[in-house]
Amino acid sequence: MATFIAIENEKDKEGKQEATEVNEPSEKPQSQPGSSALDTSSNVAEEATNEIKSQELKLEGQPETSTDSTEEFNIGVSKNIVVRKPAKVVFDLDQTVQDSNLDQLWKKNLLERVEARALAMQQKIIDKDKLKKELEKKAEKKIPKDNLAKEWFNIENMRVDDRVYLLDKLLPTLVLGVEKMLMQVERKKLLTEVDIPTKFDPINYLGEYLMRNNPYYIKGSGLSGYQRVMREVTEDLKIHVTNTINNRVSNMKEKIKERKEQRESINDLKVKVANTRKQTLQEQFNEWIVDPKGMIPMTVIQNVLHEFFQNPDFQFGSHFKQLNIADSMEQRLNKMEFTEYISSQIVDFKTEMFEELLKHLCHCAEEFREVIKMDMQRQMFAELFLHCDYGKVGFLDRQRTLALLETFYDQSSKMLRSSLRNPRQWPFIEFEEMDLSEFWGDMDNQKHIYEDFDNVLLEMNRLLSGKHAGKTQSELLKNSEDQHEHDKHRKSTLLPSVPEHQQGTIARPEPNEILTEEQDTESTGEQELYRDSITAQGQHKGSTMQQETYRGGSIEEGSHRESGVEQGQQRGSVAEEGPRRGSVTPKGSQRGSTVEDGLRRGSVTPKGLHRGSVVEDGSRRESLSRKGSRRSSRRESTIGETYKGSTEEQEPLTETSPEEQDMDSISQSKEDSILTESEKSREATPFEHIEIPPQEEKTEEQISKEQLFTISELQEEDLVSSKKDNLSETAEEKVQKDKACEPKSPHIEGKSWSGELFTCNWKKYAKCEDEEQANLIYGNSRFTDLHSIIRNIQSYKEVKGRSAFNGVSFNLLQFVQLLETFVGEDAPLSVSETLTSFFKKGYVETEEEKMSALEEARQKASRVQQGLLLQALFQMWDSDASGFLDLKEVDELLYAYKEGMEKESIETAKLFIQFPKPHPGDEVRLSSKQFQKYIELIVSELNGNEDHALESLVEFLMTAVERSHIEGLRNSARRKWLHHIQRAAETSGVSLEPVYTETFKALTQDAQVHGNKKISAHISLLEENQLLPDRGTVLLRNTACTLEDAPFVLNKVLYRDMKGISFTVVDEGKPIHVPQVQHHGNIFFWNHSHKETDQNGSLLALPLQDAYMRIFGVMAVDTLRDPLKINIFLPHEIRFYQGVANVFSTAYHYVHSREHILHVVITGISWLYDITSSITSVTTYFTEPSPEQGSDYVLRNMMVTGPLGLTEIHRNPPTIFRKTCIFRDFLFRCIDSSEVVLASVHGENHIVVPLRERTGEAMGALDFNIGRSKMLLYREFKDLQKMMKVIQAACYEILGELSGEIKKNLVLEIENAGEVQRAGVLFFRIMLQELQESLRMLASTHFISLLLYDYNPLAEPESLSDSQSQEVEANIKLIHDILTGAILFVDPELEFSSDLGNWDKCKLHINRYLVEKICTFDPTAKDVKVNSKLIAEYIKDHSRIKVWKFGNIIIEYLYHWSHICLALTEINQKLNDSVTPPFPSKTDSCVYAKMPGGSWLGKC
Repeated sequence: MATFIAIENEKDKEGKQEATEVNEPSEKPQSQPGSSALDTSSNVAEEATNEIKSQELKLEGQPETSTDSTEEFNIGVSKNIVVRKPAKVVFDLDQTVQDSNLDQLWKKNLLERVEARALAMQQKIIDKDKLKKELEKKAEKKIPKDNLAKEWFNIENMRVDDRVYLLDKLLPTLVLGVEKMLMQVERKKLLTEVDIPTKFDPINYLGEYLMRNNPYYIKGSGLSGYQRVMREVTEDLKIHVTNTINNRVSNMKEKIKERKEQRESINDLKVKVANTRKQTLQEQFNEWIVDPKGMIPMTVIQNVLHEFFQNPDFQFGSHFKQLNIADSMEQRLNKMEFTEYISSQIVDFKTEMFEELLKHLCHCAEEFREVIKMDMQRQMFAELFLHCDYGKVGFLDRQRTLALLETFYDQSSKMLRSSLRNPRQWPFIEFEEMDLSEFWGDMDNQKHIYEDFDNVLLEMNRLLSGKHAGKTQSELLKNSEDQHEHDKHRKSTLLPSVPEHQQGTIARPEPNEILTEEQDTESTGEQELYRDSITAQGQHKGSTMQQETYRGGSIEEGSHRESGVEQGQQRGSVAEEGPRRGSVTPKGSQRGSTVEDGLRRGSVTPKGLHRGSVVEDGSRRESLSRKGSRRSSRRESTIGETYKGSTEEQEPLTETSPEEQDMDSISQSKEDSILTESEKSREATPFEHIEIPPQEEKTEEQISKEQLFTISELQEEDLVSSKKDNLSETAEEKVQKDKACEPKSPHIEGKSWSGELFTCNWKKYAKCEDEEQANLIYGNSRFTDLHSIIRNIQSYKEVKGRSAFNGVSFNLLQFVQLLETFVGEDAPLSVSETLTSFFKKGYVETEEEKMSALEEARQKASRVQQGLLLQALFQMWDSDASGFLDLKEVDELLYAYKEGMEKESIETAKLFIQFPKPHPGDEVRLSSKQFQKYIELIVSELNGNEDHALESLVEFLMTAVERSHIEGLRNSARRKWLHHIQRAAETSGVSLEPVYTETFKALTQDAQVHGNKKISAHISLLEENQLLPDRGTVLLRNTACTLEDAPFVLNKVLYRDMKGISFTVVDEGKPIHVPQVQHHGNIFFWNHSHKETDQNGSLLALPLQDAYMRIFGVMAVDTLRDPLKINIFLPHEIRFYQGVANVFSTAYHYVHSREHILHVVITGISWLYDITSSITSVTTYFTEPSPEQGSDYVLRNMMVTGPLGLTEIHRNPPTIFRKTCIFRDFLFRCIDSSEVVLASVHGENHIVVPLRERTGEAMGALDFNIGRSKMLLYREFKDLQKMMKVIQAACYEILGELSGEIKKNLVLEIENAGEVQRAGVLFFRIMLQELQESLRMLASTHFISLLLYDYNPLAEPESLSDSQSQEVEANIKLIHDILTGAILFVDPELEFSSDLGNWDKCKLHINRYLVEKICTFDPTAKDVKVNSKLIAEYIKDHSRIKVWKFGNIIIEYLYHWSHICLALTEINQKLNDSVTPPFPSKTDSCVYAKMPGGSWLGKC
């Protein structure tokens, strides 16, 4: 059956509400779709097709209503209904295709006869031409050619067309006539006997001959040899006559010949190019790591080509076919197969594109080395897990694991700690494990995930600023003498105490400065940037940036954007887009550059090069101070003491970084932020007085290595190409070569690759408890009748392979991911080996703990087995797939268990369960979960072993429930159709259209198969009646129906004052069945083309209820189109339709819950983008069941937030398969483990955070791309944590309300406006609650010390320098403005008071009641009237950086609280426009959205 969908436009809905009076339908009746005929003949088929298309266009042209704008209104009707504004969708499930009868048989016969006659005539002409050619060949053999006729071929002496005319018309006959005449003359000897008179006249003879042999009238027997050659000459001459057929044919032949030769030359060239490319590919094959047989997995090469073809820079489009990527690693390619396979995919590549592919292959070969290295590490950790899992229970204790990581971290050396990640910080600890004061108020930079990261970045900022400033000032000098004098002065003033061997590391300009390949001269914009960074103290100047893939910003202290940037503009940029190319000195120059290695790749390590770590100068590096709680109470054992790194020997800079990262890894946004200091920082530390921290003395050899290393780093062309195995090459060689394509070692740190990947074989390590317990049940003959049902349950469980995070233990995938996050991608394998040895010695369990773990594993397996048995029993009992069981029927069988001996236990179990409210008729319905809980409680009250008792009870109930074979088959078919509805919701990409499709398909299929009926159906949802409230506070709008009924039903409105039973269903909450509608008297017929007395059939109306049993719509099914006059619905059909309504409700709310979550995510990302600048992009993914059989799950790219903060929401989200992500598997690792993943791919670093369901499994992930920066600054890192904590809390709340596990928590007044409005403010509401709770926990002394701040510095004014005084004044202004803004919220009368400008009077409002008012303040309340513009004037001048640097917890709280209140106030003022979910309509490919509230947030 073909299914057609027509969506209405939400914008036209309100305007059409009045026009949808049922007495006068707004649309003219249309002929029923399906009456059109499809035919194969030309005219008739075209007419039929046009008719069908016109009908579809008419339906699609109806007003659209977005499926995403569902609302729930808090209106005073009944507490048992929910009012929404859903989508309008139309379906045709019975589209009949009729064959046309106008294609007559005679026409077919006529065409056949005409075709046969034409073929015969064509064959006759061909035979005639062949015969003519054969006769000419025979004549040539008899009569030889006379080549004297070739003398007529001359194209120069006269006009060619005249010569052709003579040769064609006259000369063939004339020449023969002259020849005959001369022969006659010779025969009569007229030439020898001149004096003899004769009657012979040559002229007359010639004339007679010409007349007798006129070719137009006399057909000669044949041509002479002379004539034959003359005719050939004539034909040759005709070629040179312009505008003739021969001339055109000749030209065409010449062109064809030229093209043929050209094609042959091109083909020869292609063959040469192809051979050359194959040779190049064979050489490139040597760059790859191969298995012991010298082969590469085909899926790896397919992934490489897939990434290249998907590159948007090349725009391949549909020119290249989609690769069918292999699902396994079994298929392998040797060198020749590798060459042939790639060659077959790039046949039409141009040279430039092939060069790009070669670069891509080289980079991917290098990335594949990293993939194998990480895979070796994962296999090492997987074996460690199996070793530590002594009892083989499948999990390890989380707290003991974290305690061991902390001990290992503390006992590591400084160099090693710089690459490891702090296990005491997020993401190792969860948000729930952090105190609110620590989470919101901890501003200690030492607690970063990387040790002392911010200080390293700040020091690099100062060094680079000095280098570029000196360079700019040198360029401004006019002559070499001034240059020399200036250099001497700069050397004497800048480095008074720096040793001579270190002075060479400060960069200064040279006349013969060498630049990189892509940047021969420094751009004017960069010169202005460097000049401004030195001369314009206290100012922020942003230059134009070419927008590509990241956000740049004029950053204060290395990360924040200019506060003066206007909203809507691109974030204030300071440099051109793309990797910055630094300048380098020629060989032999003593000029270098002191650059912190924390943000670059490549350094000297004992075992080669490895990416990634922050490096600091030895003298100023200190170990991470263990401030705050070490969380020892949550660890089962305290291992080791804090490692004191301050006593260690200081190490040189080049030996403390195990990174392999070139200068390009300093991302553009981060480098821009580095080059711009805050006002206070630049005033306090001007360029001329930069102090270099003392370093360890280095030898000349070390200095030379550092300088060569810096030169090579600055000359890198691409980040990925910077990876290499050693530093033995000289700087000049590195400048000329692409390092990624240099010969590589066939081993990784001395180890060869086995040929297997843990990433591709992860399933053998993942333990699926469901499948194991299902297999055990299959082997139990007691439950044979349940085996088929359990198999169906297992097959319907589509999303597999995800691990649930529980906070107590780790399974294998989670353990491996945790250790990989701790070690990172840059540490050598020796670090992993050391960690593995440490764990094997340190992870020890007592016998009690082992027994406890075994018992826990047994109980978990038992719970899974019980769940499968009870779910299968429920489905067997509910043979009609209604979704519920009657409690009375269940109790009747339970009381008969053991002949009533366990009745007392059953009654006791009822005391511990809360049954749902009875339906009309005192019927108590048990859902599947309620039934399972009820049986489990009964089993717990029975005597004996619970497992045996459950199996005995299930066996009894299974045999007691009698179901026939036909009922079993019907049950199986109906379960399949219901599963399709739920699957449509899970794979819809947040769209209701597939849900409506499968719902109506289930109804019609069941009616045809099990009821022998033809039905029509429609779904109507409750809405608030805003236009005509006199006709009722609510109305029912038909939002979806079958296509046949679309002209009469779609978008029509049913009011309470109209006839109909739908509102009776809404009020009573139970189905109503009308067997014969013509005799009921209260049925409203939408189709007025027939009289009511002629309407025959049955009608069934069912309520649609949510998890709280509130009614939000009605689903109606009728048989008015059935040919039988009397065709009622049977009881089993009614029960199945109730099941369809139940599953539709679940799927409907599933889709809308995902909509609301995306809405929350958009709001959170907008908030984060307004206070951070180092995030390049954020991509949101959802998990869905895979369309391929046997696969686990896929990811859907729901939306992408770009550099400007605009979110691109896809209408048809792209699907990402695991098999296409060998090089980008971090997304699937995040979903598999439900843990945060830190990864680096193609030079860009990613922070991937899972979005968890209430069960702990990941339902999606947020991918934060931070560009080439190693990590965010601590302030930005904490803000990211705040955003994710709030989004996760909102997800838990939305999903809990969906399932009915928690009650709705309406805190703000704006949340009563509807579901969509609530989703738009849920992020701010949760954040507001956390800040209010944090403020409650503060002591009064915090406020007192803050109020006294402005008095302390003034006690000794002479002790403060100018810069310090300015900083103190700025801090005092910050305190006054933030506190005044907070007071204006809770005491808006202060605006009109004279106290507003007097701080001494304003601070009197800061009393014990202020915090109480702040904690109970609702910015969306109707009685709240605040001056948002006035409050914003106090707050907007203070950036996020200033607040962070000030470091006061109260100012931090009130700063965020004020911004959130301003955002909520703005949203409340624009309620109808600002919180509408910005999801694409049916005709959009994507939309761009940015949620409100960000305009009030402080720019960085």
